[in-house]
Amino acid sequence: MAGGEGTRLRPLTSNQPKPMVPIVGKPCMEHIVELLKQHGFDEVIVTVAFMPQAIRSYFGDGEALGLEVEYSVEESPLGTAGSVRLASGKLDEPFLVISGDALCDVDLSEIVRTHQEKGAAVTIGLKSVENPLEFGIVVTDEEGRIERFLEKPSWGQVFSDTINTGIYVLDPEVLNHIPSDRPYDFSKELFPFLLEMGRPLYGHVFEGYWQDIGNLDQFRQANFDALDERVRLNIPGIRLRGNVWLGEGVEVDDLAAIEGPAFVGNYCRIAPDATVGAYSVLSASVTLLERARTERSVIDASTHVGRSARLEGAVVGRNCDIRAHAHVQEGAAIGDEVTLGAQSAVFPGVRIYPYKEVETGAQIHESLIWESRASSHLFGADGVSGLVNVDLTPEAAVRLAAALGTALKRGARVVASRESPAACRLIKRAMISGLNSTGVDVADLRVLPSAVSRHLLKTHGYDAGFHVAVSYADPEMLQIRFYEQPGIQLTSGLQKEIEKHFTRHELRRAAFNAVGRVTYPARVSESYAQDLLSALDREAIKARRFRIVVDYGYSATSFVLPLVLGPLGVEAVSAHGFSQEGTQGTPSLRESVGQAKRLVNAIGADLGVAFDRAGERLFLIDEQAREIPVEQALLLFLRLMGTNGRRGKLAFPVTVTSRVEQMVKGSKLEVIRTPASLAELTKAAAEDGVIFAGAVGGGYVFPEFLPAYDAVASLCKLLELLAPMDKPLSELVSELPASTLVHRQLPCPWSLKGTVMRVLTERLRNRKLDLLDGIKVIDRRGWAQVLPDPDEPVVHIYAEGKTREQSDELEAELRGLVEEIMQTEGAGTEAGVSS
Repeated sequence: MAGGEGTRLRPLTSNQPKPMVPIVGKPCMEHIVELLKQHGFDEVIVTVAFMPQAIRSYFGDGEALGLEVEYSVEESPLGTAGSVRLASGKLDEPFLVISGDALCDVDLSEIVRTHQEKGAAVTIGLKSVENPLEFGIVVTDEEGRIERFLEKPSWGQVFSDTINTGIYVLDPEVLNHIPSDRPYDFSKELFPFLLEMGRPLYGHVFEGYWQDIGNLDQFRQANFDALDERVRLNIPGIRLRGNVWLGEGVEVDDLAAIEGPAFVGNYCRIAPDATVGAYSVLSASVTLLERARTERSVIDASTHVGRSARLEGAVVGRNCDIRAHAHVQEGAAIGDEVTLGAQSAVFPGVRIYPYKEVETGAQIHESLIWESRASSHLFGADGVSGLVNVDLTPEAAVRLAAALGTALKRGARVVASRESPAACRLIKRAMISGLNSTGVDVADLRVLPSAVSRHLLKTHGYDAGFHVAVSYADPEMLQIRFYEQPGIQLTSGLQKEIEKHFTRHELRRAAFNAVGRVTYPARVSESYAQDLLSALDREAIKARRFRIVVDYGYSATSFVLPLVLGPLGVEAVSAHGFSQEGTQGTPSLRESVGQAKRLVNAIGADLGVAFDRAGERLFLIDEQAREIPVEQALLLFLRLMGTNGRRGKLAFPVTVTSRVEQMVKGSKLEVIRTPASLAELTKAAAEDGVIFAGAVGGGYVFPEFLPAYDAVASLCKLLELLAPMDKPLSELVSELPASTLVHRQLPCPWSLKGTVMRVLTERLRNRKLDLLDGIKVIDRRGWAQVLPDPDEPVVHIYAEGKTREQSDELEAELRGLVEEIMQTEGAGTEAGVSS
C-alpha cells in the first residue's frame, strides 16, 4: 500500500509520496519490497494515489528487483480497504497486505503460516509497543482469536499493548464485503464488521522491528535505528569499522573524518577537514566542503554543504545549497532545492518548504511555507511588510510589537492607526496585544491616516507610533510603518534594537497588574485640522477662492480634509471617499488620477489631486486636466517657495535631479542631500532650519507642521503657495526646467551585491566620487550613481547629464561596468564552489 501523502512529513513529502522517503540511501518502500522477496513473495501489486508516477518510475515492472510488480491507481480516495478492493480482480488466493511507508523486518512467512494453520479469514499482524495511544489496539484471547478492536484509546481503555501494524493476510472472499461506492477502512470498518459476523479473525504478534514513519522525528529515528542495526536492512555499500557504510565512488581525504555509526552514499565528496559526525546519513552525491560538519542528520541526494556549515539533528531534502557558515539546528527540516545563504541560521523545529531562498545572515525562527525568500532584516525600506496570514501572521505581529515594547521603557505610550481593510485591523489588534504584554500603553486611533497618528505623536509626547496599511508598492501586501519622536520614520538605531529582541526572542513580559492599557483618544482629527489651519495663511487661500477636485483613493483622509478645506473657503468636488471594510474593487492610483482628470474637465477646476490609499502621497493634475509628472511636481514646490521669498534649507535624497541646486541659486534657500531612504529624509527634515523635503514619487514634507509625508498638509501648503500667483498651474509647470534624469534597475543576486560595490569602488577610485549613499561618479557631462536595493535582488542606476543623450550615455557606461563585474565575479564564485 503506497498511496500515502505524508502530510506530517512535510516538507520532505512536498515533492514525493511518503513511501519514497529515504532510509539509509533507499526509499522506505524499497526496503519493504526486499523484505517481501526475502520471504518468497514474487508477485506485488502496488496501490498508488498521491504522485503515483514517482513510484512507477522508480520500481518499474520490478524486473531489477527480481519481482513482478503491477500497479493499481486510486482516482479518488477509497480508504485502506477500498484501495485493495480496486485490485480484487488480480487477487484470487490468500494474499498479504503491507504498508510501503512503515519500516520493518518482521517474519512475514510466519504470519502466513499462522493464517493457514488457524483457517482464518483475516490474520492481523500485531506488535507490542510502550505507548499504544496513537494506534489501534487489538485484544485477542489465549489462542490469538481477536475479541475486540479499539481505535486510538485513552489510557483507561488500554486492555492490551498490542497494536495493529497494518500488515494483514486476507482470504480473497472478504473483499466482497467492501462497498465500491465510498471510502472504506480495514481496521475501522471491515474488521469490526467481520468480527460481528462471527468470521474467524486472528492476531499474530511479531517479534521483529516495526516503525511507522508518520512524522519527521520517526523518520530520523528510523534512519538511526538502521545505523544501530536495530532493524535488519540491506544497507548498500562497503562496511568499515563495524558501523560505517560507504557507497561507490565516495571521495574522502581521511576516513577518520567519518564517525560511526554513519552512512555515506554513492559519489559523496567529503573535503579535507570536513567531518561526518555520528548518526549522519548522506544520500548519493552529497558534498561537504572544508570544515563543514554534520551530525544526527539525514541529508538527501545532491545537496551541497558549504565551508564551515553545521547541520545538527536536521533533515535536509534533495539538491539543497547550504552556503558557508550556515547553521541548521536540532529538529529543523528543509525541503528540496532550498538555498540557505551564508551565515544564515535555521532554528530548532523550523520547516522550510521546497524552492525557498534564505538570504545571507538571516535567522529563521518560524517555518517558511509560501515565501520565496527570507530576509536577514526584519525592516524593509519603509517598515515591515508581508502577505497577511502567510509571513505576516498575527503571531509574528504580536512578537514584533513585543520587540518594540521591549525596546521602549516600561510604561511608554504608543499611538496606533490603520487603513480600512479587515486584514489591517487583524494585524493592528495583534500589535496592540504584543505591546500591552510588555507593559506599554496604546492609544488606538482606529481608521485614520498615518499623518494624524504622527501629529499626535508630535503634539502629545507619545514615545512611538505605528500604522498598518496596504503596501504602496504591492496591493496584496500589508505594511507596518513605525514612527518615533517627533513623528519621523523609525531611525536605524531603534530598528536594530527591535530586530535584536525579535530575532533573539528576548521579550519583556509584564506582570498581571502591569499589563499595558488601551485608550481611544477623542477628537484627534479635529485637533490635527486645527493645528494645520493655524500653520497656513488662511486669508490668502480664502481670497483666491479655489475650486479643486480631490480623489481620495478610498483613503481615510476623507475624514480629515473636509475639516480643513471648509474653513479655507475651498470648493472641492471629491471622488472615492472612505471605503467600508467590506468594499471591494479599490481603485488603483491610475484609476484615481483618471477620475480626477475627468472631474477637472467637467467642473472647470483650478487643479485636481489624487491621494494614495495611505494618504501620504499627492499627485497633481493641472487645470487643463493633464497629469503633472512627479519629477515636475517636486520642482514646482521648489519654484513656488523660491518665488515667495522663503528662507531655509531644503532636503532631497541623492537621487533627486541636480536641477534643484540650479533652481535655488541666488535665493535664500539651501539644498542639503540625504541618503535615499525615507527614514533618512524625515530625520533630516526634523532638523533645525529645514522648511521642505521631498523625493520623486509624490511625497512631500513640511516639517514646520509635521516631519513626514502628508498628502493633506501638502495640498494645503500647495494652495497657500499658489494663492498669490496670477498664472494658471499649467503655465507655472511649463516654465520649469526639464529634468534629464534616467533611472534603470539591473537584476543582481543578493550574494553579489557587496562584491559589485567593492569592486566598483576599487575601479573608480581615481574618479571624482560621492559616497553619501551608494557610489556616485561625477564628471564634466554630469553624474551617474549605483545604489543597491535594500529589499530586492536589484541595483538601481541613476544618471543625469546636460542632455538626455548624455544621461543615457552615462547610464550605459556605468551599467556596462556593473554587468562586467557581475559576470566576472559571478563566474569566479561558481568556479570556487565547483572546485
